[in-house]
Amino acid sequence: MIQKKKTLTLIVITGLLLMLVLFTAGCTSQTTEPAKDISIGYVTWDCAISSTNVMKQVFEQAGYDVTLVAVDAGPLYQALAKGDVDFTTTAWLPYTHESYWETYGDQIAYVNENIPGAARIGLVVPSYVTINSIDELNSVADKFGNKIIGIEPGAGITSRTEQAIDEYNLDYTLVTSSSAGMAAELGSAINKNEWIVVTGWSPHWKFSRYDLKFLDDPKGVYGGAEDIVTLARLGLETDDPEAYGILSRFQWTTEDITSVMNDIAGGMSETDAAKAWVKAHPDTVAYWISGTTT
Repeated sequence: MIQKKKTLTLIVITGLLLMLVLFTAGCTSQTTEPAKDISIGYVTWDCAISSTNVMKQVFEQAGYDVTLVAVDAGPLYQALAKGDVDFTTTAWLPYTHESYWETYGDQIAYVNENIPGAARIGLVVPSYVTINSIDELNSVADKFGNKIIGIEPGAGITSRTEQAIDEYNLDYTLVTSSSAGMAAELGSAINKNEWIVVTGWSPHWKFSRYDLKFLDDPKGVYGGAEDIVTLARLGLETDDPEAYGILSRFQWTTEDITSVMNDIAGGMSETDAAKAWVKAHPDTVAYWISGTTT
């Protein structure tokens, strides 16, 4: 009798263990859905770093594995046209990236203006500089050392500045550098109350930190107000309508992007600055992801 009870108990325990294994296996099969992949191309300008890292956080909340691809402006448009990256959030149109759009625009999807009409490029000086127009630069060339401090050679603002030197017949050399290099030169000159002229754009954190002004551009070389635009590879809308929907709803303000840039310029990491903005704007992020607010 005792032996029968032991046998029955063993059978019950074995059955329970088998049910537990099957249940666990069933749960595992239901929760191992692979993450979706998305890639974001960007140029390492302060504004692009800010919006790209914010969108990385947004897509991660939406369940994506996100890859960031840092390239120069020309290769960025090439990558979008070839489908090597899925999207970018910082195309400047219609002026700054005009040549790239003319070359690749028919091979790229124009999603939307995420900051419409608020962008501007041109030559920027500290407000204590006593000229106000590009056509005055030659009269004070010695005070600037006959130099315009620029950024990367492949940037749209670089080619526009080369054009400005020709059209205004400026006795200046454009010194190409990087966004960070230009900002460092600007800050150093301002600390010494020296004259400096740089290739500048807005939105950018330097306008929050320093008292600056754009020089008037009577010839219109730099164009007028611009849109900051989200572009995607052709086919993304069909391949991943969820991702395309997020991009089509992504729109924010100059104040939003500037706040992220200011945090980064103040020493916060790119990731932490993006996380802080996302945490402070849950309704906006929820709308971008799902089309509804929390």
